[in-house]
Amino acid sequence: MGERILESTLTNRIGERVTLSSLGAAITSIVVRDSSELLGEVAVAAGGSAGKTIGRYANRIAGGTFDLGGRAYALAVNEGRNTLHGGPDGFSKRLWDFEDGEFVLRSPDGDQGFPGAVECRVRYTWSDEGALRIDYAATTDKPTIINLTNHVYFNLNGEGDVSSHELQIAAQNYTPLDDELIPTGEIAPVAGTAYDFRAMRPIGAQKYDVNLAIEGWDGSLRRVAELRDERGGRRIIVETTQPGLQLYTGKPGAVALETQHFADSPHHPNFPSTVLRPGRRFAQTTIYRFETLT
Repeated sequence: MGERILESTLTNRIGERVTLSSLGAAITSIVVRDSSELLGEVAVAAGGSAGKTIGRYANRIAGGTFDLGGRAYALAVNEGRNTLHGGPDGFSKRLWDFEDGEFVLRSPDGDQGFPGAVECRVRYTWSDEGALRIDYAATTDKPTIINLTNHVYFNLNGEGDVSSHELQIAAQNYTPLDDELIPTGEIAPVAGTAYDFRAMRPIGAQKYDVNLAIEGWDGSLRRVAELRDERGGRRIIVETTQPGLQLYTGKPGAVALETQHFADSPHHPNFPSTVLRPGRRFAQTTIYRFETLT
């Protein structure tokens, strides 16, 4: 008999609520006010990894291999020759434990080919002001790489397409991709491209799957993006300590704003490092602040 999936709901003083699941340490529902004070769902149940914690390594690793400390590691591949979101049995597929208010996953040495026994912790907190805070932490007993995010999808109107949602991202640069959606290693200006969201503008009908490099990243918690929708009368302010934001609109009626390190960082020394060593602690924070438009 399999382990039981646990669910819990965080509710603030005005009845806004976030529902969580131990399967993938996931966000399964976010219900918040609109400008008419009516409560409504804004998290899209898009299947797959939607709302779940992604690891050990969010996004892609080219060729399913990387070198660390003079040794080559072969990973489980699940997107052609590449490893996506930690491999075929990544963290989003796992049942996490719940201990002391945190989701906990213990990943053994060699899990999906990654070195080191890693303990990951994810803590969600939900404020009376409608701020959903996600704190990620991890430790390892051998040098390894790690990149954690949450793959929650949003629709601030609750339904319909998101092309009229307006978006602003504090990013002057992005990481161009090859035909396998692997970064080329270049960090290029967004100016003159479809990825320029420095000024608030509608998302439009174009499909996006791109990493934006946060302007002036220094590891501090800071505001990096705003998503707003006049129809629903809601907006999200995104704050993070992470260096990148993956804009993804590949699901109908949904937009993901995934804060993370860059894809394929182990192959690009000019990207922020994703190496975690024994005695060090991986710690990242992202906050989604839900507000009404006045």
